[in-house]
Amino acid sequence: MIAALATARGRGGVAVIRVSGAGVFELAEKLTGVKVVPRTVQYVDLKVDRAVMISFKGPASYTGEDIVEFQTHGGEITPKRVLELIYKAGARAAKRGEFTQRAFLNSKLSIEAAEGVLDLIDAKTERAADKALEALGGKRESELKKLYEELISLSSELEHALDISEEELPSDFEGAVEARRLKAIARIDSLVKGEKEGKILREGALVVLAGAPNAGKSSLMNALLGENRAIVSSEAGTTRDSIEEWLDIEGWPIRLTDTAGLRYAKPEQVGLIGEIEQEGIRRSEELIKKADLVIALDCDIEGALKVHSKADLAHGDGINVSSLTGEGLDELKKAIVEKIAERVAQGTMIDGECGNIGESQVEILLRIRGELERAGGEIVLKANAIRSAAMTLGEEIGASYSEDLLDKIFSRFCVGK
Repeated sequence: MIAALATARGRGGVAVIRVSGAGVFELAEKLTGVKVVPRTVQYVDLKVDRAVMISFKGPASYTGEDIVEFQTHGGEITPKRVLELIYKAGARAAKRGEFTQRAFLNSKLSIEAAEGVLDLIDAKTERAADKALEALGGKRESELKKLYEELISLSSELEHALDISEEELPSDFEGAVEARRLKAIARIDSLVKGEKEGKILREGALVVLAGAPNAGKSSLMNALLGENRAIVSSEAGTTRDSIEEWLDIEGWPIRLTDTAGLRYAKPEQVGLIGEIEQEGIRRSEELIKKADLVIALDCDIEGALKVHSKADLAHGDGINVSSLTGEGLDELKKAIVEKIAERVAQGTMIDGECGNIGESQVEILLRIRGELERAGGEIVLKANAIRSAAMTLGEEIGASYSEDLLDKIFSRFCVGK
């Protein structure tokens, strides 16, 4: 049996403590003196608190096992006391994500749905929540199965074509095969785009404000956030380190980052820039390299979105913005989401390490895409390439997961999930 607090710690009206596993009903009856009645709200005395008890008989429960949940008063002390009673009665503390891991092992959730649970909990915008619900509902899994079925069907037709003479094939056979191959590639492109969008919605797009000292980066950050988060001063070099804040723009989670001003001294002037400012510049350069999008204020940075911070002056290309009056802010926000959406579609967002199934799945899909790209020429070459693509995808759909991989996935959850 495992047990944990399923709600956030700290001051609150109600705390939920979840217990799952064989013997959980007996444990609950021992603690409360009340006969457990599944799917019924029961009021019980836990000695340290009066609580509401709700129970679920496996496999019709979240984990697929017998579950009891106690709704106690919130705060720090009461939930802690209740958990101590439960541990003394025979349960142990749950590991991070162990409830959801048990749900997966008991076939209550797919890996995709399990990650959808985590993404839904972590969602910071409406768009992110909608994407998580799609995963929870098995949309991606369904699309992969459709693609697999199509590749199997196409592969079988090509195998059959190898066993008969060319005269027996329909006149439009090769054209039909080519159309289906291209359609499968397009479906993979759509799936890859969805995965890259999901990564941005989970982690947020890193948008970096860059420019010279006193270019107006901190003022622009405050204007976009609608609050005075960054220090604004006429003194150059006020920002010595990066400042990051979350921002929701049309459902896209943005990690808006203000950086130290970029200025470079001639060799004979190096001593004029202090060590702290030099380190700030170095960190700014690193962030620019990692950024999904750079907003360059009155400077030229390759691939950046150009912005001019003095909207009352005439400028060439770029967006004119006034942090004081708000002029140009809506246009800038629109340009930010357009750039992010464009780069997601093109697959040019900066990729981090593959930390979950969704991201590693991109690599698998791209490998399958490569196999389909090579499925040209004679029928035998097409047959071999498409058979290989189907086998690769089949292994992914029916993949077995190692214990280490499962631990890596479910350790991202909170303890009570």
